[in-house]
Amino acid sequence: MHERVRSGSGQLRGIAGVVTRGLALIAVAIIGLASVMSGAGQAQGRSLGAARPALVIHSDIGGYLSARRQEIERLRATGRRVELRGTCISACTMYLGLPHVCVSPQAVFGFHGPSRSGTPVAPEKFEYWSREMARSYREPLKSWYMTTGRYMIRGYFEISGTQLIAMGYHAC
Repeated sequence: MHERVRSGSGQLRGIAGVVTRGLALIAVAIIGLASVMSGAGQAQGRSLGAARPALVIHSDIGGYLSARRQEIERLRATGRRVELRGTCISACTMYLGLPHVCVSPQAVFGFHGPSRSGTPVAPEKFEYWSREMARSYREPLKSWYMTTGRYMIRGYFEISGTQLIAMGYHAC
């Protein structure tokens, strides 16, 4: 796997480089899931997810892992398709665990370990949330995250959509 490391200033450095990024995170927007499918669609045997337009992610820098986990479970329950087409960093990468997800070759993903705005968390929380994140990934991404990716706390490893597609994720 070839990944790049991104610093807060936007400069790319080698994997061994020391990396930092800004500590500010924006709040995660909760997706409204209140649409109801028409009775005709149900009669035809279509799933709720098939009747709804795809959720398209263009720019998402993450947020709180617990809130994102809840959002992912709501999306999983509806079967709604998710298209990752832009920048997807941190908790956003948990969308990769959905059954109806696709990745644009041009998308950029940022992976790092659990932290509180760039500050390390207690070891037991680090381990718990690292495993929660890894549950969202397929092999070999899952193993890479647990052995390498999660140890980046400030900054993140950048992996392209093309690389994820080569690992078995569906292309959009």
